[in-house]
Amino acid sequence: MPFDRSVKIAPSILSADFANFGAEIRAIEDQGADWVHVDVMDGHFVPNLTFGPPAVKAFRPHVKTFMDVHLMIAPVDPYIEAYAEAGADMLTAHVEAGPHIHRTLQAIKATGMQAGVALNPGTPAEAVADVLDLADMVLVMTVNPGFGGQKFIDLTAKVRKVREMIGDREVHIQIDGGVDPNTAPLVVAAGADVLVAGSAVFKCGSVETPEVYGRNMQAIRDSLT
Repeated sequence: MPFDRSVKIAPSILSADFANFGAEIRAIEDQGADWVHVDVMDGHFVPNLTFGPPAVKAFRPHVKTFMDVHLMIAPVDPYIEAYAEAGADMLTAHVEAGPHIHRTLQAIKATGMQAGVALNPGTPAEAVADVLDLADMVLVMTVNPGFGGQKFIDLTAKVRKVREMIGDREVHIQIDGGVDPNTAPLVVAAGADVLVAGSAVFKCGSVETPEVYGRNMQAIRDSLT
């Protein structure tokens, strides 16, 4: 997909109806989602357990836009090939998940996937300085990873720092955690262009009333103007 810095909304299907993922993915895409964000948790790196490669493979036929898979797992390297085979378009690994993030990003790129690198709230922007030439995206976590629905941590200064470090590289900045119409303008003004939103998109909606998802996404877009 050609690179552009227009703001993209990537609903996190962690907030979807687990019994109805195919229909939920189709609903959010029909209502204007730009990407589909899949949160993978291992119960070890973060205190929760979600999807493995078979689930991602099952989601793949329903995703017509771009499947963005965020690995909150450690270690990462043994599973890269499995997520590539499952059909992820982008695989994001945490700086904190292992000692060799450079090698991890190399391994992700070698499969043909795009590579993202994620920073927890307590990790400084400088931690990605030496891997920006390998990265397609830097994910700045604005909650501590592991649960949906948490309160936004204001890390706009870190986002600005990452944007400055990226310079003219074709690297996205993604924000994950507490994104809603109140917080989205803060991070976009600081340089973010991909907004992960879970509860803010899925709240009060369902596959029977998908227009609610559309209204929720539009509220985020409207907050940026």
